[in-house]
Amino acid sequence: MIFRVAIARSLIRNPKILLLDEATSALDNKSEKVVQDALDQARAGRSCITIAHRLSTIRDSDKICVVDRGQIKETGRHEQLLQQQGIYYKLNMAQERPDNSQDN
Repeated sequence: MIFRVAIARSLIRNPKILLLDEATSALDNKSEKVVQDALDQARAGRSCITIAHRLSTIRDSDKICVVDRGQIKETGRHEQLLQQQGIYYKLNMAQERPDNSQDN
């Protein structure tokens, strides 16, 4: 609920660009879904830059940039990056494991 209020406050000024920095990082899966739905509505008609470690947050983005040690290593859509089987692929596989552990 608090996050919905924060989203509403940010949209009052009708910004052309939204910057979301780890918007769902502290949420459980159920809460993440609710917030993600609200963010999807908020993004309509706007440019949105999303910074996230949780890949489910950015899966539907038009362009994903994988940054490693301050440099862009990969760019593309979700499916394209999975096909490359690079950094994004490895992160995605690690996050989809039942124990949700990561190699790095």
